[in-house]
Amino acid sequence: MNIFKPQSIYFEKNISEYELGKELLKKYEDVPKFEISNHNNIEEMRTKQNKEFPYMKQNLIIGTRKTHKFVPNHKVSDYLVPYTSSGCTAMCLYCYLVCNYNKCAYLRLFVNREEMLNKIIKISNKDYKEFRKESVFEIGSNSDLILENTITNNLVWTINNFLSNPNQKGFLTFPTKFDMVDGILDLDHKGKIIVRVSVNPEDIINKVEFGTSRLLGRINAINKLGQAGYKIGILIAPVIFVDNWQKLYGDLIKTLEEQLSPQVKKNVFFEVIFMTYSYVHTKINEEAFPNAINLYDRNLMTGRGRGKYMYRNELRIEGEKFFRENLNKYFPNNRIIYII
Repeated sequence: MNIFKPQSIYFEKNISEYELGKELLKKYEDVPKFEISNHNNIEEMRTKQNKEFPYMKQNLIIGTRKTHKFVPNHKVSDYLVPYTSSGCTAMCLYCYLVCNYNKCAYLRLFVNREEMLNKIIKISNKDYKEFRKESVFEIGSNSDLILENTITNNLVWTINNFLSNPNQKGFLTFPTKFDMVDGILDLDHKGKIIVRVSVNPEDIINKVEFGTSRLLGRINAINKLGQAGYKIGILIAPVIFVDNWQKLYGDLIKTLEEQLSPQVKKNVFFEVIFMTYSYVHTKINEEAFPNAINLYDRNLMTGRGRGKYMYRNELRIEGEKFFRENLNKYFPNNRIIYII
């Protein structure tokens, strides 16, 4: 994939007070820049039309993260942690960040990484002293850190600084739809980094997950990470119930069984997530991507409040049965963490 280079940069003035801020300003010194007062409120962006969404994604917003609230989580991680970025350069038609940021789901980078990592280390140490357990911190719930790493080198910085700190007593985890993992393969991760790669059938990637890595690229990345000793999870996510979904996802699981390395298959775990959609997605997609497929199906979906839709319960039950049977068939010794 081509490395992202922004068309314009919108930045908060104080980013030059931080090491990473200085690095990014120098790296993109030839890119047009516009000073802003708050990365959360850029009027020029808010007032753009939905059809301009793909062009908005070509901009980069740089600021500092002001809120650092950890949200308890009980799946792979113990906490969802606001970290060094939010948004993305990709344009998946179902992106859940669009529900939160509407068309302003572009990539924002936060340069006060030291503050954020220090809080993770502090909480990890506190949990260990109080509960005698090493907590898991999800640092990629608002962005894709493999993608971000190609811009900031933040993932390399994070792994090195987290694991070199004698007070850390935890694990870090993040998901990705990208295959640019070479930069982290040689790091001394000490088995404390859990990388979860999201996969979908190639046909769905092509039609729905614009700007992300191909399926085989993701599988190759999984094998590289496994060879490098990382703990690996695979997210089949989001599951989209298109007309031929059973064949598409059945073939996907067979492809994983055939192409994943023995080392990965020995320890990999699975997560399965059914797609959630929204009215906001519909309005943006029909104007920004008029030739793309419509993911909303009133016959299959039901409302779940606040303009969001989920698949009807009977279809979710059928889907869970399908995935449990097929994953147990091809990966009988691997754990399914959840299907939701």
